[in-house]
Amino acid sequence: MMGLLGKKIGMTQVFAEDGELTAVTAVEVGPCTVVQKKAAETDGYDALQVGFGRAKAKRMPKALRAHFEKKGLPLATSLREFRTVRASEFAVGDELVAAGFKAGDIVDVSGITKGRGFQGVIKRHGKHGGPAAHGSDFHRRPGSIGMRTWPGRVPKNMKLPGHMGSVNRTIKGLKIVAVRPEDNVILIKGALPGCRGGMLVIKATDESFETRPELRRSGAKQQAPAAEPKTDATAPAAAETTAENTKE
Repeated sequence: MMGLLGKKIGMTQVFAEDGELTAVTAVEVGPCTVVQKKAAETDGYDALQVGFGRAKAKRMPKALRAHFEKKGLPLATSLREFRTVRASEFAVGDELVAAGFKAGDIVDVSGITKGRGFQGVIKRHGKHGGPAAHGSDFHRRPGSIGMRTWPGRVPKNMKLPGHMGSVNRTIKGLKIVAVRPEDNVILIKGALPGCRGGMLVIKATDESFETRPELRRSGAKQQAPAAEPKTDATAPAAAETTAENTKE
């Protein structure tokens, strides 16, 4: 499904009209610029390549920088593709904004979870551990993981200590509580993966999302008004002189 890129701002809470308190996550969505269109005839599938954020030229590879410059588009920090059969209805340079979402929409949000470093089995997998009494040599250890003579090995997928976090996670079926188009911010019910400032991918589950006129605004560059021709201060005097010579 079609979606937008956003940046996680943080969590807050809002009150409904009936007084119910709801915990929400504020996400800055867009504006996302359409960088490239892909068609089934040339690329094998229909999709839109969308950019989000503003990057410095010195921090971007030359090949990627040329990808933006040849289209006259600002450099983006993040690029993602969204497959859609309506890719031909969009134009390169169009901006996709948060106004395309509506309160009550159901979305799927993907992001990189917080990194926790190297952790043991209790924190990483929720194991109980051993006795906490004095003299026990089994507190927070994994415990016995092998078997006896047969098969005499550790089975696959054994939950052991290791690196925790920093993986891509998707939470489905989240509800949009409110949309603030003037700030390009949407409020999504519940918690979202990642830390503050992390990038998120918000995919709409409503098929009408791509056809909403509020979703996009034309990215055509406005030409500066033509400058008025400069007039010479001596022009009126020269014209009067010419008129007098004609009468003579």
